[in-house]
Amino acid sequence: MKIFPAIDIRGGKCVRLTEGRFDQETVFADNPVDMAVKWAKQGAEFLHVVDLDGALAGKSVNLAVVSAISKTVDIPVQLGGGIRTMENIAEVLSAGVSRVILGSIAVKNPELVKKACQKYGQQIVVGIDARDGQAAVEGWGVTGGIGAEELAKNMAKAGVQRIIYTDISRDGTLSGVNIAATSSLARAAGIPIIASGGVSNLNDILAVKRAEKDGVEGVIVGKAIYTGSLILAEALAAAR
Repeated sequence: MKIFPAIDIRGGKCVRLTEGRFDQETVFADNPVDMAVKWAKQGAEFLHVVDLDGALAGKSVNLAVVSAISKTVDIPVQLGGGIRTMENIAEVLSAGVSRVILGSIAVKNPELVKKACQKYGQQIVVGIDARDGQAAVEGWGVTGGIGAEELAKNMAKAGVQRIIYTDISRDGTLSGVNIAATSSLARAAGIPIIASGGVSNLNDILAVKRAEKDGVEGVIVGKAIYTGSLILAEALAAAR
């Protein structure tokens, strides 16, 4: 099982939001590159980076910072946030990113996702962000009009090989991972799922580990490692 420390970038800084709300932001570092180095030194094997400005703009905004992270740490980086065109995907991969996360576009233009998967294979990941089982788009502010599990099945058929599933209502709340919904989505899609949202402590890591049998292959950790309620080294040990 993989642990993905999250680095959310807004205005060039490392921040965390609560339930995806831009009016509930906490700044944890002025330089996201320093944070990337910190997590890499503590044993992280993969970083999960989100361009929050990009999510709102509908195109990558903080790519210079992301490129600096990719060049500074020798572990792979996956990036999401407003990536909605083949040109932007190519630009992100050229910046040294290993995996591109497609979110809103999976709902709005599944044909583009299919095309991207045909061209880039495993470098394409789809992020399904849901509230009450319904997919959300555009920085989580709008309901996409499709159920998360139905979308996951459609994406698997389109050639997507991996999905990140976020329960928005738990993201940044330290209230525990929605294991039931994540496992159910993994079984429905039949492809590996990375859990996201709500990690609070080591018990959540162990709960996700138990869900490996359903196809949950990893978990993204954010606020918990920033506030200290979860120690990254301990989480990595438990995951192994």
